[in-house]
Amino acid sequence: MSDNSITIRVWGDYACFTRPEMKIERVSYPVMTPSAARGVLEAIFWEPEIYYLIDSIHVVRRGCWFSFRRNEVISVISIDNAKTWMKSPEKVSPIRAGGGAEDGTQRNMLALAGVEYLITAEVHLSDIGKRRGHPIKTYRTEIERRAKSGKCYHRPYLGVREFAADFDLEDDAQAALERRSAELDKSCKSIWPEEDLGLMLYDVFDHERRTQGFRWLKEEEQEKLPKKKAAPRWEGSLVKPEAVFFQANIKDAKLDCHPQRVRLARNRVAGE
Repeated sequence: MSDNSITIRVWGDYACFTRPEMKIERVSYPVMTPSAARGVLEAIFWEPEIYYLIDSIHVVRRGCWFSFRRNEVISVISIDNAKTWMKSPEKVSPIRAGGGAEDGTQRNMLALAGVEYLITAEVHLSDIGKRRGHPIKTYRTEIERRAKSGKCYHRPYLGVREFAADFDLEDDAQAALERRSAELDKSCKSIWPEEDLGLMLYDVFDHERRTQGFRWLKEEEQEKLPKKKAAPRWEGSLVKPEAVFFQANIKDAKLDCHPQRVRLARNRVAGE
């Protein structure tokens, strides 16, 4: 285990970690994905100087399956319409949902109720962070401070934004799993003994391409750029979304996620 590891306990009433092969009706994976775990951590703290590598996800409460229907819309508002609405709202027709509205439709969701996980992740310096020169301990301390006090940039969520999550800092994932199992009056080994979950989404942003970091330059930094040369207005690397999958296996309530220990599957052209 790395000295830069942190463990966050996260729980919520509902969760839906959507399988990408289900394009219209949302169907959840049976456990949190590494991508969703990274999203929880970045909601608590993130700077361009760091990036997270998810090490493992321990399952405290698996939750139970439930399904429901809800009203959604099939139209998407354009950027131009949004800008027009900001100046002249009367010129834009709203998108209406529900009650037989033209843009409304009903979608089914198969989700989880009553889940709880322990996310263990490594905190690494990006190339931007290495140029800044601050030690990784500075960022890890800030993450721990914010997690302890319940601070976050935006409310963490479990797969979709309407399923808000609570969180707390834990010192050790295994100790926390045993403690919570005792509180729930069950054995931690009986929570999820072992199961091969097949191919699961690892992340939509390749961890190997996030090592450079990314940030937009401030206005005063842009003014220092050469005027005649078309220089980028950002620092680092703009990572394009690319789905990466891995062979998921749970043993003793632990989903191993570290990219050095799991087999990743990418859709790359040979020689890229």
